[in-house]
Amino acid sequence: MPSLFRFLTVVAVLAGIVYGVVFALANFVSPKSREMTVTIPPDKFLKK
Repeated sequence: MPSLFRFLTVVAVLAGIVYGVVFALANFVSPKSREMTVTIPPDKFLKK
């Protein structure tokens, strides 16, 4: 039983670290805006 508690503790600590990294990336990194152009071929407009 102690090995189960140790395993769950390790998994909880790793999940907390991953959550912290995702939280830090979401709040402290700002994306750069840029224009995007997508070319759509004319055959996509035809009704079938």
